[in-house]
Amino acid sequence: MVSLTAPYVAGFLAFREVPFLVDLVQRLQEKEPGLMPQVLLVDGNGVLHHRGFGVACHLGVLTELPCIGVAKKLLQVDGLENDVLHKEKIRLLQAGGDTFPLMGGSGTVLGMALKSHSHSTKPLYISVGHKISLEAAVRLTQCCCRFRIPEPVRQADIRSREHIRRTLGHLRPSEPGQARDPGPVSTEMAWPLEGLHRQLHHRSQKAHCPKACPKGGPGEPTDRSGPQQRPQDRLGGSQEQQSQFWSGGDGVP
Repeated sequence: MVSLTAPYVAGFLAFREVPFLVDLVQRLQEKEPGLMPQVLLVDGNGVLHHRGFGVACHLGVLTELPCIGVAKKLLQVDGLENDVLHKEKIRLLQAGGDTFPLMGGSGTVLGMALKSHSHSTKPLYISVGHKISLEAAVRLTQCCCRFRIPEPVRQADIRSREHIRRTLGHLRPSEPGQARDPGPVSTEMAWPLEGLHRQLHHRSQKAHCPKACPKGGPGEPTDRSGPQQRPQDRLGGSQEQQSQFWSGGDGVP
């Protein structure tokens, strides 16, 4: 758990989050050097950015590790727009692994739109962060996808939400309509959960206790036609720890 003090400013996400990420990498290097990753997948953009230097670029330069920007939504820069033409290109993506280039008005290819799962209707937007080619970045991201979101990003989100659920669970009423716990309100949130942090901080200003987690979460399989795996089969842990953890979220196409 970390306390985010820098405000969120569009285009400057790195100044809010990267210091904590660099600290995590440095601690891993000191305590478990054998577990140091060969490449980092970052929930954000690399060169697909207003200044050509997004959070994946910042993190790569400061850690000297190859980094890939993996964004869920198109950042509309250099003439790129989520317009009718763009949506038609998305519609033409047929199978998992299909792509089309994101070429800006300057003629520069800033990234690739990737259909990461055969049953997903929304592409990922892959861009170079540091020390990796765009082709390799797309291929590696695709290889990491069991669902729409690559597993390193998806698992980081799942596990951070579970940590918050355990940490702040005592603030939740046990039954609908029951009075909330009058104990102190915590506004400290883990760094990957921007939306949840802002929501809880806003509620703390009104002297209300936050919910443990917004309804829904990542990880629901995109293919709903076949039998579903139980959450504990995927992540381990008891049924109680994993209950109601897979509804909605970015695992849904």
